Amino acid sequence: MAQAPTIEPATAGGFGATERKDGWWVGPLATGLGLAGFITYATFRAFYNADFRLGTGTGVLEDHAYLLSPFYSPLIVLPAALAWISPAFLILWAPGGFRVTCYYYRKAYYRAFFLDPVGCAVGEPSRFCGLRRGKEYRGESRLLLFQNLHRYFLYLALIFLVLLSLDVIHSCRWPDGFGMSVGTLVLAVNTALLTIYTASRHSFRHLIGGRLDRFSGAPLGALRYRCWSWVSALNKDHMLWAWLSLFSVAFADFYVWMVASGRVTDIRFI
Repeated sequence: MAQAPTIEPATAGGFGATERKDGWWVGPLATGLGLAGFITYATFRAFYNADFRLGTGTGVLEDHAYLLSPFYSPLIVLPAALAWISPAFLILWAPGGFRVTCYYYRKAYYRAFFLDPVGCAVGEPSRFCGLRRGKEYRGESRLLLFQNLHRYFLYLALIFLVLLSLDVIHSCRWPDGFGMSVGTLVLAVNTALLTIYTASRHSFRHLIGGRLDRFSGAPLGALRYRCWSWVSALNKDHMLWAWLSLFSVAFADFYVWMVASGRVTDIRFI
């Protein structure tokens, strides 16, 4: 009987060693640039700590409906002695942890930042964060053990979706009654994309029924099966929702910043 071919570890040929002829490096490079750009912008806005809300009660454009940046939602008012601390840092750790521990993003930044691996059938460095690769690798059971907190970050993310939905409602409450503006649409689209992204997660799919052996004998089995089917359909494009929601939350903050600082006029159409 012929022996099965021996599969050499990716490190055998050294970093970047591969027989692939395609542009295998384009994906990790684009991913790294996209994630680095978002992290840089979010960090800057957190330290900037201004121009993140406007409308009634804010002292900025009092005749406007209330708009609040998703980076600063829910609004946290700190005492004067702690005014130097940006409320964004007290908020962003939760949605940030949700994304960092996401299965897709783990693949994305492992490849883009840690080259672990940089691509399929492409040689990688012999060490990852100082740890040896191959059989001795114990990344997510030791150094990256926090990745197992993902399902708990999911519960926090669901709370944030409720808070962001309330922000959309507040954006429709103008001093003279109901109204809608471009800002309302920006916040609504962002909340919708974040909701779809959250619903397309494996952890959410597991929560609503993925852990069941059969739906027929479970409470509300027919409804849970229908929801599970919808979520499974969304899961097929999970990577797309991950990127769209990442850019939408940054754009929503940017739009509120521009309006609150007076650089852009928010157009009311209803």
